[in-house]
Amino acid sequence: MVRFKKILVTGGAGYVGSALVPALLKVGYTVRALDLYLYGDPLKDVATNPQLEQVKGDLRDQVVLDKAVQGCDAVIHLACVSNDPSFELDPALGKSINYDAFFGLMKAVRKARVQRLIYASSSSVYGLREEPDVREETPCTPLTDYSKYKLMCEDALRADGLGGAEYVIVRPATVCGYAPRMRLDLSVNILTIHALVKKQITVFGGSQLRPNINILDMVDVYKLLLEAPKEKIQGDVFNAGYENLSLSRIAEMVKNQLQDPTITIKVEPTNDLRSYHVNSDKIARILGFRARHTVEQAIESIHKAFQEGKFQDPLTNPLYYNIKTMQQAKLGG
Repeated sequence: MVRFKKILVTGGAGYVGSALVPALLKVGYTVRALDLYLYGDPLKDVATNPQLEQVKGDLRDQVVLDKAVQGCDAVIHLACVSNDPSFELDPALGKSINYDAFFGLMKAVRKARVQRLIYASSSSVYGLREEPDVREETPCTPLTDYSKYKLMCEDALRADGLGGAEYVIVRPATVCGYAPRMRLDLSVNILTIHALVKKQITVFGGSQLRPNINILDMVDVYKLLLEAPKEKIQGDVFNAGYENLSLSRIAEMVKNQLQDPTITIKVEPTNDLRSYHVNSDKIARILGFRARHTVEQAIESIHKAFQEGKFQDPLTNPLYYNIKTMQQAKLGG
């Protein structure tokens, strides 16, 4: 039985949002998607669904935010500037969206008497870790502005609360696989598209471990967090990862999955040897979640989309790269 009927997804036209919104509609939710729509119209295939309302607006505008939250039973907060080079482009912009606007969201949630907020943090809050298994209770030592603001929002949520509303924090691993709003600036995705277009995969370093999760599993995590009873999730935090793989192993998987003998792997030295291994036992133990989709399947989904002509100039088109599109959009901080 669906407890919440109307869901607001901030960043609903983003990479994960463009896969999540159709999935929520499919199981019967009414969905309102709030987004700047910088990356075209990724929800066009479900645009005529009467259960979907699309709102083009800025998360930093309190009037827009209050209106978007009004009437919703639950909020899934995905919207953010989501990779570190984007912060280097404009640190003030990243702070305004990823941190400052979060207080406006909490205010809107309280005012509208929303029942549940699901906050998408990041596994990058753990920073560089030596231990083999990074769990939710592991001390967080974020290294970048992006991860610092993610953790600061977690802290604000715990400190300020949401009045009568429930909240849960999820720390996703790096998401991979095809989505209508495609990102090609994430490790599995970018190695796959380089293999398909250039027939060469360049790996910088290679020994670094990275936690990965197929976008289909990430969608399932959000659906599960909507359905979970309050006593299992209230105020808690869950890692959401699956396969912890070295960059070299991912490159080999791409080459093997594509079954193209002409693809070569080139290894370059790097000073960035950040490595961490995320443990996701807690979400399995408490909520029964176990990933069902592999990195190989993510690679294959990108391959299929490429063969179907769904990417236009994938190595140079700004639509697939957050930082390039942000440069073009000239968003203010």
